[in-house]
Amino acid sequence: MKIDSKRVKEIMYTLGADLCGIASVDRFADAPEGYHPRDVLPTCKSVISFGCRFPAGTLKCQSAIPYTRVRNSVTPKMDAIALDFCIEMEKLRITCVPVPTNESEWDTRTKRWRSIISQKHAAQAAGLGTIGRNSLLITPEFGSMVWLGAVLCEEELEADLLINNICNNCNLCIEACPVNALEKPQINQQACWDYAFGDDAEKQIWCISCHKCRDICPYNLGNCNSFV
Repeated sequence: MKIDSKRVKEIMYTLGADLCGIASVDRFADAPEGYHPRDVLPTCKSVISFGCRFPAGTLKCQSAIPYTRVRNSVTPKMDAIALDFCIEMEKLRITCVPVPTNESEWDTRTKRWRSIISQKHAAQAAGLGTIGRNSLLITPEFGSMVWLGAVLCEEELEADLLINNICNNCNLCIEACPVNALEKPQINQQACWDYAFGDDAEKQIWCISCHKCRDICPYNLGNCNSFV
């Protein structure tokens, strides 16, 4: 059964997504070896990227708990949307595969943790936003305050237009990073994670204690007046 891109997005929005875009598989030519959509689903023709808004108020809290708990709640929400979407598409006899939102594996070639498909690059390829200097996706609607999910699809769908770069390389995120993890174009994953994620020995909780690269971004509320 043929389905158009408009109907695909309607289904995704009905399931709870705030953003949805579509990329043709040929936009992933630069994906790292082993992490191309067709390395996961050989018959993939389209990648459907979607996003859900992340409350910006969590950035202003003195406590790390609100941001941490929202992040821990939104991850299963994204996975549930992707799963339910695939089920709805199978009812239409279209095969889709969900990409886990927050699950990484060790890439032995590059010595980096990677999702089986990069959510940020999928979203950029689908026209949802562009990757900023802080290594986060920045969208016109929500800035970087958005969580991402993706679905691989066997159907050849009409792709969305790419958008021009949003980040103006103001370098505020580089200056704000306590561990200099953004000094090079590719983020120092381990330095970031070791500092930002972990147990608070005093309060005896696991939390995300740093998100300064989001805090400082001029676009963290989606205030994008021009994309040049």
